[in-house]
Amino acid sequence: MDIGPVEYVVIAFPGNRFKGEIAPELRRLVDNGTVRILDLTFVKKDANGTVSHVELQALDPDEASVFEEVEGEVGGLFSAEDLDLIAQELDPDSSAAVIAWENTWAAHITGAIQRAGGLLVAHERVPAPVVAMALEAAVTA
Repeated sequence: MDIGPVEYVVIAFPGNRFKGEIAPELRRLVDNGTVRILDLTFVKKDANGTVSHVELQALDPDEASVFEEVEGEVGGLFSAEDLDLIAQELDPDSSAAVIAWENTWAAHITGAIQRAGGLLVAHERVPAPVVAMALEAAVTA
């Protein structure tokens, strides 16, 4: 079975203001075969700096309801140490969604590279704001 590259993202919500707009887009990416959710965990830091980790299935039913139609989630890929490191970067009274996903769109090319004896020696992500600035500079040059 070919497996695409796996990456993780941390999406912070200052003031714990999570409204749920991300879940429908995540569901769309899963439904169209772009990604497969491997883990989805939440990190919360209260106003005093106390940290808690909450797996999706342990969320309050109202909080979890926005994710109920998102398929996938093996779970357990993030260790408590991983989540504590992420929490160090959060401001007090904030939270973060920590998502690991497989880029299923790339699974076939990954398999082809391996079967051809090739080795992927670099795979980098360029942040969208950096690309936008470069494209804008290229258009105005």
